[in-house]
Amino acid sequence: MKFALKSLVAAAALVAAGAASATSVTVPVGGSLGALTLTSGTGTLAFSSELIDALNTGGVSVAPYGAATAATTGTVGAYTSAGATAPFTSVTVDTTTGAVQSVLTSGGATQTAVAKSSISTGGSLTVYNLDVDLVNKKVYADIIGGNGIGSLSHYYLWDITSVTGTTSITGAGSFTTTISGLTITDGGLTTFTKALGLIKLGAAALSVVSDFGTITSVTNVSAAAVPEPSTYALMGLGLVGMGLVARRRAK
Repeated sequence: MKFALKSLVAAAALVAAGAASATSVTVPVGGSLGALTLTSGTGTLAFSSELIDALNTGGVSVAPYGAATAATTGTVGAYTSAGATAPFTSVTVDTTTGAVQSVLTSGGATQTAVAKSSISTGGSLTVYNLDVDLVNKKVYADIIGGNGIGSLSHYYLWDITSVTGTTSITGAGSFTTTISGLTITDGGLTTFTKALGLIKLGAAALSVVSDFGTITSVTNVSAAAVPEPSTYALMGLGLVGMGLVARRRAK
């Protein structure tokens, strides 16, 4: 019985030690992670063909917002592709494994619908500052919406179906991760529909979109700069000087 008790205590200690060592750190762009520096990163959201069809049905236009850039092919109501690219602001990393846990971006896209019979009463929706949670496979965003939606902070918008590519920072280099199968939450669908003023045909077109698109995340990491030998020499001289001053004061 004593042996069993000791074993349980030892096991509990090991579990506690493991939990304590599994820590994470949020690194801003330009910040350091050990001997590495997060130099830059981008997240590109490419709208799915299903979403583009729904936007075309509603005559919804797409424009960049904040620090992001938007790319569309075709004219409003006849887009063949659409999306937006936003720069990283920070990355949260597991300090033990190097696994990327989440990514924050800046800026996004504004979608605007004009009043159109049986489709929309008119409205707008801005989705920006994405927080892509790779651990729980969720995407949050800040939202500005028309028709009484107003401003929503860190709103749970999409679930992620699949994460492929490189998901850990293992050294200097460029790492690409593909986040696909963005399925909208029930609350998100309601928010989209109301903000854009979608009715009848417009609302029906959006409601059948099962995949809103794919996010391609590119993380750029470099080796932290190593001081020149002359810098170490100057530091050494400074320390020696400080030591001499201290000795004289002591005398």
